[in-house]
Amino acid sequence: MRVLVTGGAGFIGANLCRELTARAEIGEVIALDDLSTGRAENLDGTDVRLIRETILDPDQVSKHVSEVDAVVHLAARPSVPRSLTDPVASHDVNATGTINVLEACRRGSVHLVLASSSSVYGSVRDLPKHEDLPTRPLSPYGASKLAGEAYALAYGASFGLPVLPFRFFNVYGPLQPAGHAYAAVIPAFIDAALRGDPVLVHGDGGQTRDFTFVGTVTGVLADAVLRRVTSAEPVNLAFGTRVSLLELTRRLSTVVGTAVEVRHGPSRTGDVRDSQAADGRLHRLFPEAVPVPLETGLEQTVAWFRESSARTAAPS
Repeated sequence: MRVLVTGGAGFIGANLCRELTARAEIGEVIALDDLSTGRAENLDGTDVRLIRETILDPDQVSKHVSEVDAVVHLAARPSVPRSLTDPVASHDVNATGTINVLEACRRGSVHLVLASSSSVYGSVRDLPKHEDLPTRPLSPYGASKLAGEAYALAYGASFGLPVLPFRFFNVYGPLQPAGHAYAAVIPAFIDAALRGDPVLVHGDGGQTRDFTFVGTVTGVLADAVLRRVTSAEPVNLAFGTRVSLLELTRRLSTVVGTAVEVRHGPSRTGDVRDSQAADGRLHRLFPEAVPVPLETGLEQTVAWFRESSARTAAPS
């Protein structure tokens, strides 16, 4: 079996490529990535074939999809704040790029697993968020992910394309970068904590998130590919946990072994107040999926940050 991972040199993509190469049933893993946010170094030590191309080139996408049995579509322009700076770029990659991947898959009826986002729920306040709730994105990023998800479901209904759209919730873990303006919350917090700096919390810190360790996510994605799981409805890929940002800093303090200082800043446009997944549909499709506990995931992520820092500091 041959699998193509778009965005395969990114944080989730590179972790998935490593997971897939460990599966005996999979003969080759190909990563398609333009390296705009991904890093080739994320695939070091693997036999993954990296192709540096953009999903905005339909001919190249079609060429590489025609060579595989399944596609996991993770390539995206991430980040709510980034989408506020350049909404059109987010639309181009997350919506038009997804159409290019869907068209390529349609030609060969290639199984497609793709990543949507919990951002599609937006201003809907119901908790936990179940997939039958209305979708009211608060940012161009959320809208662009909803567009890609909707197109995937429409291709499934219109053309019989085997698709499985997942809504990711705050995925974190090794290989997730920090040190830039659009860093996700956990790597940003860890990076600051290990440097002895206060962590920046936007707002009062009472906002909650359903954090999901990347190893849990990639395990489900690999299982979906191997069992050719499909769904005519979106599926939350999270497990119903709910942790405030202030509670996250307390747990991180325990992991790093020192008190993490908090600095509050203004709330950010486009951020949702609370996020928590209903996981009933996920468990029906993946009854054996078990999440990595937050404490365990934080320990593994902090260890990776420390190892990465040590490698960077080591003399060449």
